[in-house]
Amino acid sequence: MEDYFSSDDECCYSDRDSLDGLENEDSRTHWVPSKGPASKLLQVITKESLLAAQREDLRRVMELLSVREHHARTLLIHHRWDVEKLFAVLVEKGKSVLFLEAGVSLVDQQDLGIPLPPTVMCEICIEDVPSGDATRMDCGHCFCNECWTGHFVVKINEGQSKRIKCMAHKCNAICDEAVVRNLVSKTHPDLAEKFDRFLLESYIEDNKRVNWCPSTPHCGNAIRNEDDDFCEVECSCGLQFCFSCLSEAHSPCSCLMWELWVKKCRDESETVNWITVHTKHCPKCHKPVEKNGGCNLVSCICGQAFCWLCGGATGRDHTWSSIAGHSCGRYKDDGEKKAERAKRDLFRYMHYHNRYKAHTDSFKLESKLKETIQEKVSVLEDRDSKLRDFGWVNNGLYRLFRSRRVLSYSYPFAFYMFGDELFKDEMTNKEREIKQHLFEDQQQQLEENVEKLSKFLEAPFDQYEEERVMNVRMQVLNLSTITDKLCQKMYECIENDLLGPLQLGIHNIAPYRSKGIEKASELSVCWGNNSDKAMPLHCGSSGRTTESDQPSGSGSSEESGFSSRKRARTEGPGGGFFDLNLPADNVDRSEL
Repeated sequence: MEDYFSSDDECCYSDRDSLDGLENEDSRTHWVPSKGPASKLLQVITKESLLAAQREDLRRVMELLSVREHHARTLLIHHRWDVEKLFAVLVEKGKSVLFLEAGVSLVDQQDLGIPLPPTVMCEICIEDVPSGDATRMDCGHCFCNECWTGHFVVKINEGQSKRIKCMAHKCNAICDEAVVRNLVSKTHPDLAEKFDRFLLESYIEDNKRVNWCPSTPHCGNAIRNEDDDFCEVECSCGLQFCFSCLSEAHSPCSCLMWELWVKKCRDESETVNWITVHTKHCPKCHKPVEKNGGCNLVSCICGQAFCWLCGGATGRDHTWSSIAGHSCGRYKDDGEKKAERAKRDLFRYMHYHNRYKAHTDSFKLESKLKETIQEKVSVLEDRDSKLRDFGWVNNGLYRLFRSRRVLSYSYPFAFYMFGDELFKDEMTNKEREIKQHLFEDQQQQLEENVEKLSKFLEAPFDQYEEERVMNVRMQVLNLSTITDKLCQKMYECIENDLLGPLQLGIHNIAPYRSKGIEKASELSVCWGNNSDKAMPLHCGSSGRTTESDQPSGSGSSEESGFSSRKRARTEGPGGGFFDLNLPADNVDRSEL
């Protein structure tokens, strides 16, 4: 450990540092763990910015392909809002195939401009209806409004709102969302709102780059990730989570390791192991029996007597040395091996779980230091001392939290990395032993320095003399830097030496970030006043538009604002609002 204190100038602080220079250090006015910087690659999508987020992708497709808004949305939903994939298909297969696969009709707009005859026969209900009661889709098929409405209602109730196909036989064209909305809202306004909700949520539900924040109760935000899929992110509500599996931030564990660990801690698998180690099954009723005495003749509650050594049924007659008519002196390899294996697995699990639990409990207790630290700093600030800046206290506290969390999750990682469940055939026993010793050495160094840092931060330094406070400051600064470097070194070991050489490439971990888990930045909502291109895009059009028309919406720009809960509140036909937090079937209609 001497190398960390002597070889790197950045890792060591001495008492020779000028007190005047302390006033130039970064000081924290709020005594809470410093958060990572807001990342431009991680963005929080709120209700206010959901339409703006959609608008970015929709406008790119509309401008490149010269299509209307609902066609652009159909293409993006088909490709799960992956604009780059959509463009790749366009280059590789061409525009015709791109449209055909997504269900976008290629019928000439001039043909659609030909007026319908006064009377139209609907091929669904086989009735003649006035042209005013019939609707022709972009694909050219025309049916009566009543049949269209019935078709749309069925599809919306079936959850197929995002891609409602034409009723014509073998026609894969997607129906115009504006037509769907207009027809359904006349007889089923609640389903029209449900239809709007599905279109709005498709940007999050079908987009691999966007996930809902898993906070409980839900904060109403979603996170868009333009960075690595395997990352940890902090939502604007303060929750830190893994973007890949949506569980709590768990690096250096992979998502699969963490899933298995949580399941192992919650289920009764270890109870079964304990029963295997400490009990034997009755040969008659097969219930587990625990031995509570020294005699090897055991009696079950069902009345069956059996030998504890071999589990065989016997009579009740026995002496000090033997059971009448029974002999089990022969060694049974399978039974002994099975019991020993279960016992070893149980003790191994207890070893890692106890240490994981100990560091988790320490983290919870140390979280209470924030209040006491602030009180200590307040006492020191009231003194007449040259030491005026106490940012080192807050920085050390944050580094303690960060390192303690890494240390806590390193034990579930080691449990699976060096066990037989996941990587039994990936390493030889010799390789596993070498790698385990390498990892445990680094783990031990980190553990020692984390405990030292915790000790200095918990010390009553507000009662110390100035010289002793300076010594605590130097120790906290040194240990903060050391623990940061040790965490970084452990991650490099995991990525390069442990997980890197494995052929099974499903175990990826979020990279270590010295400044902490990145906080997603707010996606700004910038509605322009002078340019049509700055106007928001809505879920659908209020009527048909040409390719050169401005993308239309279901309301004006003033109506496009949303509240701050999980899902947007969209204005309904009656001027009221419905809460998209609620399932469509449970929307409170008293607001409409």
